[in-house]
Amino acid sequence: PRARVGRPGVPPAALAHPLDDGTAVMLYRDLAQSAATMGVDGPAYTAMMQPFVRDWTGLCDGLLSPKFPLPKNIVALARFMPQGALPAATLARARFRGERARAVLAGLAAHSILPLEALSSAAYGLTFGASAHAIGWPLPRGGAQHITDALAAVLRELGGEIETGSWVRSLPDSGLTLLDVTPRQFLEIAGDQLPRQYQQALRRFRYGPGAFKIDYALSEPIPWTARDCAQAGTLHLGGTLDEIAASERAPWRGQHAERPFVLLAQQSLFDATRAPAGQHTAWAYCHVPNGSTIDVSAAIEAQIERFAPGFRDCILARHTHNTADLQRYNPNYIGGDIIGGVQDAWQTVMRPTPALRPYRTPVRGVYLCSSSTPPGGGVHGMCGWHAANTALRDLS
Repeated sequence: PRARVGRPGVPPAALAHPLDDGTAVMLYRDLAQSAATMGVDGPAYTAMMQPFVRDWTGLCDGLLSPKFPLPKNIVALARFMPQGALPAATLARARFRGERARAVLAGLAAHSILPLEALSSAAYGLTFGASAHAIGWPLPRGGAQHITDALAAVLRELGGEIETGSWVRSLPDSGLTLLDVTPRQFLEIAGDQLPRQYQQALRRFRYGPGAFKIDYALSEPIPWTARDCAQAGTLHLGGTLDEIAASERAPWRGQHAERPFVLLAQQSLFDATRAPAGQHTAWAYCHVPNGSTIDVSAAIEAQIERFAPGFRDCILARHTHNTADLQRYNPNYIGGDIIGGVQDAWQTVMRPTPALRPYRTPVRGVYLCSSSTPPGGGVHGMCGWHAANTALRDLS
């Protein structure tokens, strides 16, 4: 039996990246339509993305696999890795001559929360871009909580029980336990039961920059200068490649960018259940140093106003979350790190420890299934999928 989630909203465009000239680079499902917004680099963008869009299933399966992908995905990954292994800034400057395509690749890569000069940061830009063309970026009607509710309904139909509101401070007396926690919490829960070498490996696990998020209640749609922005569910607000690169370097240096790269979502344009009739909602966030408690609302809203003059006049209410708020909301968000730990070239593969079977722990019947395991943070659920399959194989 499966619970019904409802039809997702599918914006005409996955992404809009507005620029200071009053236009926007757009990512539609159609590659040619997207390339037409890239200016001089339209053909180069198409040539770069087309192989990954064409072989999306194999590429996706390979990237979301455990540490060692299946042989059937090797070909797709072999085409991907020569470019994906590069720093995003390097790939953008090598493939494109103009600022439009460079900017959109930089914004896509910034989802990694890595400096754009970091090795493998290009992989995130290529993956997000290819997914926009291959499947789009759909929105769950009524919000992502409805997906969780549907999964919970399935579990209950199968006889499962869900208990919330309790702190877990030790391992339960159970034959099988899957822990959706990062290494720091695992050490707190089971430290005395773990071999010293394994404890040391967990302590070497690194957490990255945090996030500062604002939720908005709006009286009307955001008044974008570039009207095409109203077609997109997600917007990248950061200007050029150089600006975005500077913004993403700052939190790694313990600094707050003056002009932060802002990710904004405006789901209520495509899902009427998100706001009262005639009104709208949106949220936006930027990256900040891990553990920062500085309010960067003004910097975020200045970036929105930059591309949508009059935005502040639309705000009915706002609710902010600094890194401490995010960690209180979800203790896995250590210092506001929302992806379960740094996802650079090394720690993406070797998370949480350099082990062949990363979901198993030294404690029999105890497994890690959080985004601190492969394939890492993201809205895919594959960490839990792989951990569960590992546990089932061990049980059999």
